[in-house]
Amino acid sequence: MDQIIDIENVSHTYGERTALDKVSFRVGQGDTFALLGPNGGGKTTLFRLLSTSLAPQHGQIHIAGLDVVKDVAAVRERIGVVFQRPSLDAKLTVLENLQHQGHLYGLRGGPLKQRIDEALSLVSLDDRRSDFVAELSGGLQRRAELAKALLHRPEVLVFDEPSTGLDPGARRSFWDNLMALRKAYGTTLVLTTHFMEEAERCDQVGILDEGQLIALDSPQVLKKSVGNDVIVLQTADPEGVVKRIREIFDGDVQVVDQSVRIACAEAEHLLAQLYPLVRDAITALTLSQPSLEDVFVQRTGRKFEVGERDA
Repeated sequence: MDQIIDIENVSHTYGERTALDKVSFRVGQGDTFALLGPNGGGKTTLFRLLSTSLAPQHGQIHIAGLDVVKDVAAVRERIGVVFQRPSLDAKLTVLENLQHQGHLYGLRGGPLKQRIDEALSLVSLDDRRSDFVAELSGGLQRRAELAKALLHRPEVLVFDEPSTGLDPGARRSFWDNLMALRKAYGTTLVLTTHFMEEAERCDQVGILDEGQLIALDSPQVLKKSVGNDVIVLQTADPEGVVKRIREIFDGDVQVVDQSVRIACAEAEHLLAQLYPLVRDAITALTLSQPSLEDVFVQRTGRKFEVGERDA
């Protein structure tokens, strides 16, 4: 598959703090790619690099074969950007926002009207074009942001936390619009997110933690790397529970806060053996198939937590 994004050995620091540490990956043309990680992991810095609002200090980034530093103007013609914070003018109508955006890309008259009609139709906002942005719900504003980014028909769309602030219904609707966009134009989608279900929808996932790319593959392959099933035991005495588990099992066991995680095949059979040994020492027990959070826990030894800081 042709690669439309090539990131090679990219590092970036803010003073003494490392935001990205020798990050490398490629994105295939037409793929959906998620940068998943807790806040502070480096997602926002990488978003800023991909959107050309920040130049890499070390390493190289190419989009559609163009260097984001040497060919920045040409790169900007080929990408669309949807920021985490609103970029629409709330005092203007949806139509007025799109008209001004089109003018920035040299669109006028009939061609601009056609592009606006196409974009609004794709995100199901035909009937809201005359509404002031301030009157729209958060979900509808997000659709209008997407329509704005689509006007110049970019080859790559880059999103920073696209679903932040949306309720589950609006989030699903927004993703339906993204999939329609991909089907209509073959657009490559790259997004930062801390929502597991959002990353699950993508072709490829890169997990960032403390500036390092700790996992990279399809969601299915990453989850399979954990094991067939995951047992989680909640307990006030994790070390004591681990000691009991070791009497019958010598596989993958991790202690994360006040829980013990076991990744294994034939988990139901193991659970039948374990329960009599640990039932007096646990407060809760779950058995599930591996998730992307389990991948994060296995690679880092701690829970996937979303704080207030990002980089």
